[in-house]
Amino acid sequence: MRRFTNESMTAHGKSRSDWQTYRRLLLQARPYWPHLAGILLWGLLATPLALLAPLPLKIVVDSVLGSRAIPGFLSALLPQSMEQSPEVLLVLAAGLVILTALASQIQALGGWLLQTYAGEKLLLEFRAELFRNAQRLSFSYHDTRGTADSTYRIQYDSLAIQHVIMSGVIPLVSSLAMLASMIYVTARIDSGLVVIALSVSPVLFLLTRLFGRRLKRHWTDLKMMESMANSIVNEVLSSMRVVKAFGREDHEHGRFLGQATRVMKLQINTYMIQGVYDLLIALSLAVGTAAVLFVGASHVRQGKLSVGDLLLVSGYVALLFDPLRVLSKKLTELKGGLASAERAFALLNEVPDVVERPGARSIERAGGDVSFRDVSFGYKPGFDVIKGVSLEITAGSRVGIQGSTGAGKSTLLSLLVRFYDVT
Repeated sequence: MRRFTNESMTAHGKSRSDWQTYRRLLLQARPYWPHLAGILLWGLLATPLALLAPLPLKIVVDSVLGSRAIPGFLSALLPQSMEQSPEVLLVLAAGLVILTALASQIQALGGWLLQTYAGEKLLLEFRAELFRNAQRLSFSYHDTRGTADSTYRIQYDSLAIQHVIMSGVIPLVSSLAMLASMIYVTARIDSGLVVIALSVSPVLFLLTRLFGRRLKRHWTDLKMMESMANSIVNEVLSSMRVVKAFGREDHEHGRFLGQATRVMKLQINTYMIQGVYDLLIALSLAVGTAAVLFVGASHVRQGKLSVGDLLLVSGYVALLFDPLRVLSKKLTELKGGLASAERAFALLNEVPDVVERPGARSIERAGGDVSFRDVSFGYKPGFDVIKGVSLEITAGSRVGIQGSTGAGKSTLLSLLVRFYDVT
């Protein structure tokens, strides 16, 4: 299933690494770096809000239901009379829950609006650049690949810039910041529990490495096969008169169904691999959570932690595992985006076969004379369609060119308007 084109081998890592693709995507987004920086900074606001989320529960357990003092930074903000009142502290905890939820929703909404605006602008410019380059390419490229392949890359593979940067790179950086904050805060409460929680990291890294490569290969092949299925649809619908004239509807339906079935099977296989990976990640994090809970309960029984501290640590460990989960999932989910990005950049990398020569003369107005001097041309190397053709046609003349099918009549006209260069 992987003997498609040399491009497939390129996408499998023979000529471009994932890091090079990331770098090129970031360079492509250079005009929007200020926007991306703003989105990243806004996303970092989620970290302090996440740190506040478990705090009301600790206040209720330790200071309202128990007799422990409230956390030091709150003690500095509140009058002493309020610290001694369980009713006031209960109202404070309830208010913190509402304010934290409201601030989190505002932060999420603002981030979504910023990402939507910048992402759509990025996508629009990338698509426009792909379309511009596709128009510049020579007919030989479109004859070989077909228009459907270029259409797929412009419409669907271009989404990679939005997917990788907005849904990949920015969340990865935000997750790293969240992870560092959770490690620091949790270590201040109980450093032993942090070590236990982070013990699952090597397992997550190994799973990401093992499944990431395999998913990259599957996504690359899937994009290629989807493009081929799209090509069949485009080819048949643009030639319906011929299809109907020769009664080929059933044949073309079978051809499309066969290709679409292969796409479906590969897609199911890809999602099954992704599902197994997600299952193993969830299981690893569950084991880490159980270990933290077991050891944390032992520390409470030994008097090293209060019940409120255990609840706070458990909340922070859950938040610590969340960026670990995001990091692990994003690194594999991005493989599909990278496969699309490589296909889109492959279109940008194509150069026209027909280019202006250095010092070419500019024709203000053509005289009308046509001259072919010992012209040969072939669509494929070694297979000439016309060979050694010479003719002179003066302006104002009417000339008919006669020949059997495939003799090169249309080719002569294509060379005349320089759709191709003579060989």
